[in-house]
Amino acid sequence: MRYLLLIAVSFTYLFANAHIFVYHRFADDRHPSTNTTIAQLESQFQYFQKNGYIVVPIEKIIEKVSNKQDIPDNWVALTIDDSFKSFYENGFPIFKKYNYPFSIFVYVKATQKKYKDFMNWEELKEVSKYGTIGHHSYGHQHMTTLSAKEVFEDTLKANNILKAKLGIEPKIYVYPYGEYDQKVAKEISKFNFDAILNQTNGSVNRNSDVMNINRIALVGKVNLKQKLKYKTLEAIWLEPKIFPKDSILKKIKVKVNPKYKTMKIYVTGDKWKDIKVKNGIIDEILEIPLKKNRTRVIISPDYYTVSTKLIIKNK
Repeated sequence: MRYLLLIAVSFTYLFANAHIFVYHRFADDRHPSTNTTIAQLESQFQYFQKNGYIVVPIEKIIEKVSNKQDIPDNWVALTIDDSFKSFYENGFPIFKKYNYPFSIFVYVKATQKKYKDFMNWEELKEVSKYGTIGHHSYGHQHMTTLSAKEVFEDTLKANNILKAKLGIEPKIYVYPYGEYDQKVAKEISKFNFDAILNQTNGSVNRNSDVMNINRIALVGKVNLKQKLKYKTLEAIWLEPKIFPKDSILKKIKVKVNPKYKTMKIYVTGDKWKDIKVKNGIIDEILEIPLKKNRTRVIISPDYYTVSTKLIIKNK
């Protein structure tokens, strides 16, 4: 009985769930899977206005999470990854038109090496007057494939360049490709960022981990109304911890609120399946062959209240 009470206390459900969205390219038809058209962007911004959503600087949400304070349901923060030139040329004017704050996370090597599709330092200086500049690594590599030393050195190199070129020390880090493991998270945490962001469906509330904050992608053809339905399922993942060596997910074990009797599970490349919850514990034999090297294991009671475990196979 005492064990059940502890679980119930651990999983208090809060209804205040803010949302952080991530964009990549704007009006760039060459890359439809990561592109947002100007018509889509304007439609989304108009939806925010008409439905009472307030677009806030991401720092306001981070401050609430850090202080374990409730976050208003109607708060939204907007982020842009990779610092593509299409943001400067096509997206930036729309953000200014609506006076919406944003955070742009810089792929430092691309700017430093003057890659054609990326913003230059002068353009980044200009956008920094309207939004926050954040850290998206130096080399934009699959960080889980690097050694701990390489992860640290990549992060340090980007920090030093951003300080030299823009005069800033970034306070927020975003994992390249949204990929990380315990090794990567440990190295990035050495830099004392105020927050680290992933790219996983879910909301942000007072129980969120400020070093692993959810963001929802708004790229390609998306239904914003549905994206705003996502909420975070409070859960403690016990298994899996890492990608299985034989690429077979044998079982899942997760602590959730004891009020649930059943749950749904989704594994990348597979279909949603029903699983049982007993006394606040999901303990299910699966034996699912994993089809992707980057696999998301998602549990949900309703498809929108979600908790996700990302496991990555290192080559």
